[in-house]
Amino acid sequence: MYDGTNAPIRINWFSDRIEILSPGGPYGQVNRYNFGQSGVTDYRNPHLAEAMKNLGYVQKFGLGLPTANSKLKKNGNPPFEFTVEDSYILIVVRKA
Repeated sequence: MYDGTNAPIRINWFSDRIEILSPGGPYGQVNRYNFGQSGVTDYRNPHLAEAMKNLGYVQKFGLGLPTANSKLKKNGNPPFEFTVEDSYILIVVRKA
């Protein structure tokens, strides 16, 4: 949830990795155990999600993280690492 915070998403770039820290934990049917699995989705703002799909910014809901991992593998990078907590999600992308 984003309640109680106005914290921005933070992206930190290091020589060996990129860390993306998103305030607000998982939402709805998404939890720390199924986070990142293909097809497991829920939306805080379903109208915004649908608009992004209709405008062509996303191709299919629930495929972003599996697609990112596929691209990382193709590039020779290890899979991304993630930490899912109640108040934030941290994703680490390591250098190839």
